[in-house]
Amino acid sequence: MRSLSPRVQALGAAGVCVVVAVAAGLAVDGRLDRHWILRGLTLLLALGCATLLLTDQSRRLRQIVTAIGLVMFGLVIPVTQTLWSKPPEIEFALQVATDAKNAAEKGARSAVSVADVKAAAEARGGAVGSLPTERNPQVRGADAYPLIVRAKSDQGRPWACLSFEHGLEAKVRPC
Repeated sequence: MRSLSPRVQALGAAGVCVVVAVAAGLAVDGRLDRHWILRGLTLLLALGCATLLLTDQSRRLRQIVTAIGLVMFGLVIPVTQTLWSKPPEIEFALQVATDAKNAAEKGARSAVSVADVKAAAEARGGAVGSLPTERNPQVRGADAYPLIVRAKSDQGRPWACLSFEHGLEAKVRPC
């Protein structure tokens, strides 16, 4: 059985890395930051490992390093970034954003109000704004966008920031 030439191996590995990187980036909810810069740097490292396949593969150590680099930078890191893009507080904020958008659409409004977001968060058992403490008694992020959304009304952190910049289009990010 004939083995593939180094050039075909390198092109195949590079193609798989590009497909995995783009698919993993697009799998993240569009309302979240997809971290394209970090994903691009990871892809460049994977492509660098793929180009190592073009060089002489006579040393076993070089083959091992190339294989580990391809697996890590081409598969593990992009997939892990995608899976970890929605911690519970971000997932809660996305659900609140969907509920608030639905309330605005039901009310025939072209923009989501702060009251819509507060009602959606409270209906899901959460709250809007930072939790007042002895050290900082003033509530922040409860009156204007970006709003601080907490999954539990009695818990200060973790939280997420939610804003509606263009009417009904939500943006969620950690804050």
